Amino acid sequence: MSKTLALTEHLIGLDSVTPEDKGCQNTLIDLLRPLGFQCETIQSGDVTNLWARRGTQRPLVVFAGHTDVVPTGPVNQWQSAPFAPTHRDGKLFGRGAADMKTSIAAFVVATEEFVAAHPNHRGSIGFLITSDEEGPATDGTVVVCNQLKERDEQLDYCIVGEPTSSNVLGDTIKNGRRGTMSGKLVVKGVQGHIAYPQLAKNPIHLAVPALTELAAEVWDEGNDYYLPTSWQMSNIHGGTGASNVIPGEVVIDFNFRFSTASTAEGLQQRVHAILDKHQLNYDLKWTIGGHPFLTPKGGLSDALSQAIFAETGVTTELSTTGGTSDGRFIAKICPQVVEFGPPNGSIHKIDEHIELKYIDPLKNIYRRTLENLLLPQGQ
Repeated sequence: MSKTLALTEHLIGLDSVTPEDKGCQNTLIDLLRPLGFQCETIQSGDVTNLWARRGTQRPLVVFAGHTDVVPTGPVNQWQSAPFAPTHRDGKLFGRGAADMKTSIAAFVVATEEFVAAHPNHRGSIGFLITSDEEGPATDGTVVVCNQLKERDEQLDYCIVGEPTSSNVLGDTIKNGRRGTMSGKLVVKGVQGHIAYPQLAKNPIHLAVPALTELAAEVWDEGNDYYLPTSWQMSNIHGGTGASNVIPGEVVIDFNFRFSTASTAEGLQQRVHAILDKHQLNYDLKWTIGGHPFLTPKGGLSDALSQAIFAETGVTTELSTTGGTSDGRFIAKICPQVVEFGPPNGSIHKIDEHIELKYIDPLKNIYRRTLENLLLPQGQ
């Protein structure tokens, strides 16, 4: 059994359902300290975070990830116990196999191999690991990033081990993510008997023209890396439950997934302008879940793309699709952040898995990327 596979199985066996770490990070510390890493546990609430660094010079290359996993769902629907790593049909099954304990194991073993071969490499290597990525994400990576910023620790490159590949290992690198911003809109009317509409004011009727305009609005055209910004309604709640009552208010939940072509403030202003144009009496509460980030094609994506091609022969594509990730926090203190990991088809599902044939190549890609970034050309 390869060392990467063995470490992956050990981590899967620890039932670290968010925000629990269940000793995963202690396992990493035991492996990193002998390599010369200074390891710091940063506790915030119920969340355990790890910052580890080898070296003091720049450039600083950071591997980032999370030890927490989502809940299993109905255990009786799994073909094998979710926290008992199991081989079947050429795959490794277990919660976290794809998201993202294999990536973390591959980070560590890649670093072990790199340091053993090049103990006097230039620059530094860091690990930023949290147990809060799958939860509220308020006590995890963002806390560590704030501390690093206060200490003026300069990150140069960061690879987040999220499962980004679509069909085969290496076909997709995420070089950015869209921002997410939600709104809870309450349009107010006057409740009354449905047989006497002249004595009431139906907020559903009042809201519909504005909602139609919001749905039809072109918020931006996107750019070379992003699709246009999307506005979507997720819930509409109105009425008392009675069929003869005009409700006093209607509540609409909506969300923006927005690109770097727009700002949160600009989108908010435009929404308010449309609502005000329709002379609605309303309340609107905004929640910004994350701002967009983007790493244009360059040093880090090139180094990773070259490593992928050298290991697998796959020509990778840059993408900004998908949901949010902790990359949004790291991008505030690091100029180049990308996400790369195994295929994501089974993440968060029953019988989550990774194909065994991808585990060691993933480790080799991470090692080759370190070589590309931290060794003089040709060494």
